[in-house]
Amino acid sequence: MAQSQARPLNVVLIVADDLGWADLGCYGADLHETPHLDKLASEGVRFTDAHSASPVCSPTRASLMTGKHPARLRITIWREGSFESPKGRKMTQGDSVANLPHAELTLAELLKQKGYLTASIGKWHLGDGDFYPETQGFDVNIGGTHWGAPETFFFPYRGARNFREYRYVPGLVGGKQGDYLTDRLTDEALRVMDMAGERPFFLYLAHHAPHTPIEGKPELVEHYKKKLQPGMKHQNADYAAMVHSLDESVGRVMAHLDRRNLAGRTAVIFISDNGGYIGVNRGKVVTNNAPLRSGKGSAYEGGVRVPLIVRAPGMARGKTCGFPVISSDVFGTVQELVGASGPTHDGLSLVPLLQDPAGRLAREEMFFHYPHYYATTTPVSAIRSGNWKLLHYYEDGREELFRLDTDLAESKNLAQQEPETRARLSARLMAWLKEVGASFPKPAKV
Repeated sequence: MAQSQARPLNVVLIVADDLGWADLGCYGADLHETPHLDKLASEGVRFTDAHSASPVCSPTRASLMTGKHPARLRITIWREGSFESPKGRKMTQGDSVANLPHAELTLAELLKQKGYLTASIGKWHLGDGDFYPETQGFDVNIGGTHWGAPETFFFPYRGARNFREYRYVPGLVGGKQGDYLTDRLTDEALRVMDMAGERPFFLYLAHHAPHTPIEGKPELVEHYKKKLQPGMKHQNADYAAMVHSLDESVGRVMAHLDRRNLAGRTAVIFISDNGGYIGVNRGKVVTNNAPLRSGKGSAYEGGVRVPLIVRAPGMARGKTCGFPVISSDVFGTVQELVGASGPTHDGLSLVPLLQDPAGRLAREEMFFHYPHYYATTTPVSAIRSGNWKLLHYYEDGREELFRLDTDLAESKNLAQQEPETRARLSARLMAWLKEVGASFPKPAKV
């Protein structure tokens, strides 16, 4: 659908950090309150089978920016993790590039060519200073650095208590005690939309929330502590407060679009960069991705299935789509919505599904490649083909096979019962990895 309106379509891409598939009210959360995101879903299309291209942050963000798969980009772990392989493991991790190459065409560069004001607000994590947003097509960069998380979510957002080095969030002028980073980044996002004037704008609002450190506003933490009940899936009031503030940010952005009469010519895309973090932070388990298995870092659904909501003018409203999609599809979607031409990429356009959420895309497979270690996994690759999903682990060559339509929790390994399916998917996975030039882990030297 080439954009034919007299005035070009604005694009707002909001990315949450470590938000799990089951963390929003419209996705079944029990403790968390997310009325604004629920409203966005009621006004657009909510994807129930959407995936991040990677189970960790930087690779997914690279896929969002370029439409290419992390394995093809050779960006398969967060930036800091690319420098050194963990010691004392059976394997040396696959090679991963620390910086998004300038040779890649980014969404910002694509839209800048069409006269858009382009702004990156919040987390970048795709390279050092020579590869910051300003070098990748963004006119404005507020808060984007090579770091993956802030020292603290409270003003002045700096220090060295949680990390090895002193961290800060640049570009935030002014502030006072008690100010909260999620709110502050939203302030900047609204200011940039106003600054655009009559120009079309591309706003990349990349929140740090609800990534660690798990710090919610005290009054919201108390609200959720009072709401906690035994038997609830979600039990972390601090995390619930962070999700609440994230939801409020989305509400403020939507209200600002309404105030400026821009909602009718603005596409809004909301997605998370990977599955929810199920580790412990400050003595508490952060989140629960049930009914999905595992979480961030893992190639199981809990690590790669994410919320995705899209509202765009002329598209379906209040519908759900169950077709499997992936974060690499965002690039092609924006490209088609604004009528821009560009190079081929690994993703597809979601526009046909936005028009008809019951439809299908011309794709039968999705791939995941994480040749690294995390608390939830050893090096792994995976293929999704229809309802089948196969995981290949590199330490011992083990393969697991699941049928997601009858076993969303990936609890029944069918690799032995379905040897032909296992062999077919394994061969296809290895052929694809070779095709894209993926980097593999290697046995560690003794």
